[in-house]
Amino acid sequence: MRLRFVAFLFVLVGLALIAVATAGLPALAVSGFLDQTGDTAHPWDQQVRDHTRGLMDQGREVFRYDTFGSETFFGNTIGLHQAIEGSKFGGVGGGVSPKAALGLGLKVDADALPPAVVQAVQAGQVNLDDPATTLTLLQLGAVVGVEGIFNDANDPTKGLKAVGITCALCHSTVDNSFTAGIGHRLDGWANQDLNVGGIVAAAPNLQPVADLLNKGLPAGGQVDVPTVQKVLMSWGPGRFDAELFMDGKAFGPNGSNASTLIPDACGWAGVNADTWTGDWGTVTYWNAFVSNLEMHGTPGTFYDPRLDNKDKFPVAAANGFGHVSAAPGVDRISPKLGALQFYQLSLPTPKPEAGKDFNAAAAARGQVVFNGKGRCASCHVPPTFTEPGWNLHTPAELGMDDESGRFQAERSPDGKYRTTPLAGRLFKRTRGFFHDGRFATLLDVVNFLDKGQSLGLSDAEKSDLVEYLKSI
Repeated sequence: MRLRFVAFLFVLVGLALIAVATAGLPALAVSGFLDQTGDTAHPWDQQVRDHTRGLMDQGREVFRYDTFGSETFFGNTIGLHQAIEGSKFGGVGGGVSPKAALGLGLKVDADALPPAVVQAVQAGQVNLDDPATTLTLLQLGAVVGVEGIFNDANDPTKGLKAVGITCALCHSTVDNSFTAGIGHRLDGWANQDLNVGGIVAAAPNLQPVADLLNKGLPAGGQVDVPTVQKVLMSWGPGRFDAELFMDGKAFGPNGSNASTLIPDACGWAGVNADTWTGDWGTVTYWNAFVSNLEMHGTPGTFYDPRLDNKDKFPVAAANGFGHVSAAPGVDRISPKLGALQFYQLSLPTPKPEAGKDFNAAAAARGQVVFNGKGRCASCHVPPTFTEPGWNLHTPAELGMDDESGRFQAERSPDGKYRTTPLAGRLFKRTRGFFHDGRFATLLDVVNFLDKGQSLGLSDAEKSDLVEYLKSI
């Protein structure tokens, strides 16, 4: 009897030690440990692991390579492929050389280039002024975000049938490890060099774009093709106007173009809204919106009755953009939205490097300002650096109640801006800050907030705060 009691005590002591050892661990950490054992006695854990890996792989393919059928619009409708290939290969004009493509901000995936091609480029044996080389790059799948559909898949000199675009066109760049514009993919990083307007403006048939706009514009406000080209060329690198095909407003009240900076598509885990005027919807909403209405993917399905408001969204209402429908089994977009979202949520924010991207000692002091006197953390809550939950504010709440600030917000359904997630976005921004790039530097942003909120920051505190903002 005594032996049994002693044994029982040993069991209790062992259980107590285990309890103490694991008391500080969150449940997810313990669960993660069990997952890593690979124990086949836990079939549900294995299903979760397989499902996760499957979604990751599928989402990456969708993000990088899926055109959603956009080649119907960019190829058959406006003929962008003809401008790319040039008259020598059945298109129009002189064609687009690799140098010209890189000049428009397009990027080349070095990992898609065979070793022989890499060696030839390094040896100067590839003509980067020849559109034929661009066709070869398209055939190799090396042009980030652009997919070529060829008359002969094995012979690019037979010309293109069409081109389609993918999410990666605007929301990926490369690390320039090979040369400027050529390197390893950086999925989720906004392409700040991409001249979307300049690329589309080169298409030989922009009349369908004018027709789409004119369907919702009043008789006195109809536009022609030269006007469409003027608007597209006004955007410039790293910018896009997602609302143009909703409200037809190409320029703001001060005469500047109505485009905004292309946002990153990474670092969305735990973030409610991913667009500047975040009241459009969540990540999945915006993916459906863009793939159907901006990329002109087809066939697809999209529903938003807010776009029926002909006063606010005359172009969208006239074209029925709030009621796009594709039959089950035919829809090329809806079945891919889940995996696409999963992949985007898995993309981390870029990590700045101390000594290179920011001053570590100053950043440490700046963190104190951020969390304290600067009151930044009251809205930009770490570690997402936005507000958990409903992270939307009126222009007045953000100190942007000027005519230009109200203009962009009022183009959205509810007239609000999102509290921008800051992590990983500030140290690499080259086209300005805020939605329209109105502030050239981070110090300009800090000065604006310091004055608007009467923070009373010293010059040293502002400088330190800037270094901290670059560090997160």
